[in-house]
Amino acid sequence: MADQDTPPRRRRRDHSPELKRELVRQCLLPGASVSSIAMAHGINANLVFKWRREHRAVEASGSGPAQASAPQLLPITLASATPSDPVSAPPVPTSCATRTTAGSIELDFAGARLRLRGAVDQESLVALLSALRSLA
Repeated sequence: MADQDTPPRRRRRDHSPELKRELVRQCLLPGASVSSIAMAHGINANLVFKWRREHRAVEASGSGPAQASAPQLLPITLASATPSDPVSAPPVPTSCATRTTAGSIELDFAGARLRLRGAVDQESLVALLSALRSLA
């Protein structure tokens, strides 16, 4: 048995994507006040701010406006391969770089310790050692 004093549960409003897009469009106009637009439509301003934030995130991701429509299929044409069109194999590298294993170099110099970890190329190591020599 329901209690007569208990108010009925409030349901969340389900705003259409068209309404959301229209309100966000209005909010993006120069000089627009999000709060006044929200109040004019009887919607909490925080909700409109959220929609605007989501709209900007979708635009920033480059995926375009989020729509609930089905994906659109695009027509394609297949070109038939003829025997005169040779299929080329991927290029073979002329020289392979030698793979270096990760290591560690540790130098104690003037009361300081210098550690180099990983693959260190020769040019960088020579430049570092000559710089240390000039400091000594």
